[in-house]
This record gives sequence, C-alpha cells and structure tokens, in this order.
Amino acid sequence: MKRLNIFVDETGEFGYGVNASILYGVSFTFHEQDDDIIKELNKLNKRLEEIGYTEMIHMADLISKRGDYTDFSINKRKSIFKAIFHFTRKIPVKYKTIIIDKRYTDSSKILKKQLLIAINDMVKNNEKYFKKFDKIVMYYDNGQEDLSSILELVFSQFNSFEHRAIFNHKEKRLFQVSDMLTFIDKYDYKYKNKMSFTKAEKFFFYDDGIRKVISELNKKRF
Repeated sequence: MKRLNIFVDETGEFGYGVNASILYGVSFTFHEQDDDIIKELNKLNKRLEEIGYTEMIHMADLISKRGDYTDFSINKRKSIFKAIFHFTRKIPVKYKTIIIDKRYTDSSKILKKQLLIAINDMVKNNEKYFKKFDKIVMYYDNGQEDLSSILELVFSQFNSFEHRAIFNHKEKRLFQVSDMLTFIDKYDYKYKNKMSFTKAEKFFFYDDGIRKVISELNKKRF
C-alpha cells in the first residue's frame, strides 16, 4: 500500500485586531511512507541529546528565547536550529508553504476564501501525484478550526484521506519540520517584500546564513 503522510502547521491567525499578525502562513511537509527516514531521524535525536534538549522544537519560541528556551544561550539555540535544519535538508520529503499577506485583505472571510483557493490550487495542480497513493494521512492538530475545516474540505475528495488530530508532537519530528518552515518562509516573505523584521529575527539571523538555509530548502519545494 502506497501511503503519503502530510504534516501541517500554521502561523498567524484569522483575526484583524490591533495585535494580529500581518502574515498568515500554512506549511506542508509531504513524506512518502516508503521513503525511509529512520537513519536521519536517529541522527537528529542523538544530536539533540548531545545539545541537551530532546523535547519538541518550536521555532517561534526558539528564535524569540521564550518558553523552554528562556535560559538557553544563543549558541545552544542555534545548535538546535541547525540540527532540525540539517535533518530537513537530508530527508526525502517535499515542502510547500502558502503565505497570505493580510495587508491586502480586509476581513477574516476574505482571508479564509484566499486560503481555500490557494490550498485547493496546490492539490489540483498536483492531482496526479496525490491520486497515486492508496492512503493519505494528514497530521494537523486542529490548532485552528477554520484551517482544519478548509483542509478537510479540500482533501476529502480523496477516498483514502484520513485526518489525525491527535498525535505525539514530540515524536513526530516531521510536524516540527512544518513548524520550522512556517517561520523560515515567513521570514523569506518579509525579506523579499522589504518588510520589517522583529528584534529576535534580526538577532538570531544577523548574517547571510539564513539565505543559504532558504536556498537549500528551495531544492525540495512541492
């Protein structure tokens, strides 16, 4: 049985309040079950043990030095980032991120419509690819009900589709890859559109290293 695993995470929200995000993004990591990633997964987990952090990697907190990473040095945080990045670079998967600039929308209703169209276009443009699988399993934790409804609507056209909302976030490193992509691709969008960065983004990515990271990830775009 040919199976495709899809790991989904989002950044931003549908609201338009004073403190709402300017960008809304959804990242997808596509992994064909037959493609073995165990070797690289073991390497990642071993490297994280050496660094001294084996929990779920949450990129926004890592960059901003919040949550689990409050007392971590910049070198330790960068080591964690490099570990998940090199894992992402080496494994046989494909990536896709959809970014919607909320400066050009004026309501949650329009944002949802744009997102629905973008995700539907992604699936439609790659319909032959999706149809070659006997089973499609999507891992999305229903962090946002509106996004969950859109994903269900678009992917339910495949009879083999299954949505898993409950899973171990720590163990599913590919979910953490999607989490990383939401941050990196949002950063890239800001760079290309001359938008301002946060102080945390500037501090963490103060050199040109981020451009090399993005260049490597672009080799596996869906």
